[in-house]
Amino acid sequence: MCLSSICIFLVGFTNCFFFKVSCSKSEFSLEGDYLLGGLFPLHEIEKATPLFSPETTECFRHSSSKSGYQMLQVMRFAVEEINNSTTLLPNVSLGYEIFDHCSNTKNFPSVLSFISNNGSIKPKEKLNYYRPKVIALTGPYGSTRTISVAQLLTTDLIPMVNYGATSYALSNKFQYPSYVRTSPSNKILIEMIIRIIRWFGWNWVAFLGCQDDYSSDGLKLFTEYIKNSGICMAYQEDLSLNTNYSLTLQKIDLLNVNVIIVFALPQYARKIIKAAIANNIQDKVWIASQEWAMNQQLPREPGIGKIGTILGITERFLSIPGFNEFVYKDRRRTDVNHNEESDNQSKSKTCNQVCAYCPLLTAEDIINENPTFSFAIYAAIYTIAHALHKVLQCNMNGCRKNTEVKPYMLLGEIKKLDFPLSGRQVKYDVNYDPTVNYAVVLWHTDVNPPQFEMVGTYDTYPEVNFTINNSLLPWHNSSSVPYSNCSAECKEGFSRQPAGFHSCCFTCKKCQANSYVNYSRDPYTCLSCAESEWYDDMTMRCKSRHVDYLQFTEIPSIAVLVSVSCIIISLIAMFCLFAYNYNTPVVRSAGGSMSLLMLVCLILSSISTFFFFGKPTSTHCILRNVIFAFFFTVCISCLTVRSFQIICVFKMAAQFPKVHSFWVKHNGQWLFVAFTSVIHFIFCVLWMTVSPVKVAMDSSTYKDQIIVICERANSVTLAIVVFISWFLGFMCLFFSYMGRDLPKNYNEAKSITFSIILYCLTWLVYFTIFLSVKTRYIYLLNAMAQISSINGILFSYFITKSYIMIFQPQKNTPAYFQTSIQNYTQTISRT
Repeated sequence: MCLSSICIFLVGFTNCFFFKVSCSKSEFSLEGDYLLGGLFPLHEIEKATPLFSPETTECFRHSSSKSGYQMLQVMRFAVEEINNSTTLLPNVSLGYEIFDHCSNTKNFPSVLSFISNNGSIKPKEKLNYYRPKVIALTGPYGSTRTISVAQLLTTDLIPMVNYGATSYALSNKFQYPSYVRTSPSNKILIEMIIRIIRWFGWNWVAFLGCQDDYSSDGLKLFTEYIKNSGICMAYQEDLSLNTNYSLTLQKIDLLNVNVIIVFALPQYARKIIKAAIANNIQDKVWIASQEWAMNQQLPREPGIGKIGTILGITERFLSIPGFNEFVYKDRRRTDVNHNEESDNQSKSKTCNQVCAYCPLLTAEDIINENPTFSFAIYAAIYTIAHALHKVLQCNMNGCRKNTEVKPYMLLGEIKKLDFPLSGRQVKYDVNYDPTVNYAVVLWHTDVNPPQFEMVGTYDTYPEVNFTINNSLLPWHNSSSVPYSNCSAECKEGFSRQPAGFHSCCFTCKKCQANSYVNYSRDPYTCLSCAESEWYDDMTMRCKSRHVDYLQFTEIPSIAVLVSVSCIIISLIAMFCLFAYNYNTPVVRSAGGSMSLLMLVCLILSSISTFFFFGKPTSTHCILRNVIFAFFFTVCISCLTVRSFQIICVFKMAAQFPKVHSFWVKHNGQWLFVAFTSVIHFIFCVLWMTVSPVKVAMDSSTYKDQIIVICERANSVTLAIVVFISWFLGFMCLFFSYMGRDLPKNYNEAKSITFSIILYCLTWLVYFTIFLSVKTRYIYLLNAMAQISSINGILFSYFITKSYIMIFQPQKNTPAYFQTSIQNYTQTISRT
């Protein structure tokens, strides 16, 4: 293999230079201070035939390619424009040597000519001393052709500014350090194809390539990028000239694939499209790679409108100002020199500079050809010119022509370039790849001549942006996007069940109740709703539960908070009033200092109400009930001992004088209050420590809510705490009943009875509702029960006495109270 390749190199190189004297000055060459190389496909080899002797390929013997000739004209125009410029390379002229490059492996003579120096090649000469024929070149067209010759140019680091080789492998700077391209790599092209597929929601596609580096590179990237993307490649084939295209299309149709990616060279794309027309394939979406996206002949094929919608991906077309005028002028000059050039070219045929059909093309033929690579060639020539401009240190006064220019010097400057060109920015990344300005074009084959309408764009500079205008897409005989999925998406509440090899093929299975599918994470598994979620039967989804608790801003909460604030203010005012009138009969009859203690306990009990609002914490849960329970029990114990003391004075003093004496002597009322308070305090501490009240989330009562609650503490200690309070309450009722016939000024039976009955009824109602209903408003009811208990004592016991002190001072005298006692004594004596 190596031996035959070497033979081909040597024979081809020798043949070319034997005829060097015959290569005339034509549109293939131009003299200049610095020479550029150009490789263009003026002919295409449709079917390679094996050679049994080492020889080069003569391109003129194969099919013509008008688009290749247009590419050549773009290079010539760019060189002429630069030579006429007064700002870019002033007083420096560029020349060129152009060759027809039609073969993947046997067009080496032209490349050998480029790297030669005066007709010879010195492989061992140092880089700093060796000066090849050209300082840079552009081309060839096609990845395989480029890869086959790129290594020859790498040896001398000659910049190969390519316009039409998109293989991602060429971005490897370790293998191809001097390769630069003005057309984006296959990596970007494949990314854009995947973006289009995702945009329309497809996942069942066919990928047709061909047997070359361009397609194999694209297939490799496509296979890698669709992993875990939800896109499946239903069918894949590498096309060749011997492929049974009809059978290929039948297989695709049997698989119900409606999106076909044709990532192949134009000659293979033509065959598959013609086969689709012949086999009456209809209503497909064809995604054309850049190689044939703007093909000028295919849209004219009869019946192509029936095969479906064709979307092409190409670089954003930019008209090159002045190019059309250049072509018209050049055609006029070509018509005059046609005969002379034909004779000269016939002598130089081994140099692959023969193009018999080229002089026959009109200006319109050239201008109307596929413009896909026009700007890429234009940018390639300007890239070389700008790099040379930097190396020669050019300015407005001219360039330093005495500077010795070596190809590798240009390579160092190219990486730094960033210049505008015809409204687009030309710059390169670390791999010498350009910025991306792609377009999605829609083929309009129902008009004459066929048209290409831009319906989408993809840019990476100054930022990544991809968009498609759906309104511009009149899908084949339908207004809706074509369907190309292996299986229909499962409805909400259904999980996927694998069916076959591909992940896009599945059946749907309904999830059990209270479970859902997270399609973005795992569409194959039914997940139970989290505790913080609830299952909505209507949407078959788990939704976040609303965390519910009493807010400060709710109207019921505001009403309770305002009322308790008023109660606290009233109690403080009464405390001041009782303290001011401490030595008066009303205060003394109310218990004197004990009445002040009761008021303090009621004030402190009221404070607990504030801990019922806002998001509960462990502290709130403890304080909201324990403060009230303890201080209100102290208040009830005061009422109990107060009612007992009145009976003791008026009834027991006469019947049980010793008991009365002991009670008075040892301050029995304070001993009782202290004893009951200490006992109650101990059990309150046990209530909060043995099994403390803590915050909990009630997720079982309501499916769409989580109620933040305070868990009940130890039931035994809670029962003892409640029992002590209620026992004192019943004692109060008992002593009040015994003292129902006492003097009016001392008779507090009605007020105490009312307050205790209200207290008991309130808490009975609360506990009944608490056990049967669970809602956040149960805590509002708890707060209201506390307020009701406080109000019972406040209004029945203290308000009446305050009223006498303020509005009936005549009743607040010792004489008035003495009269009441005398009347009571007389009544008792008569009975």
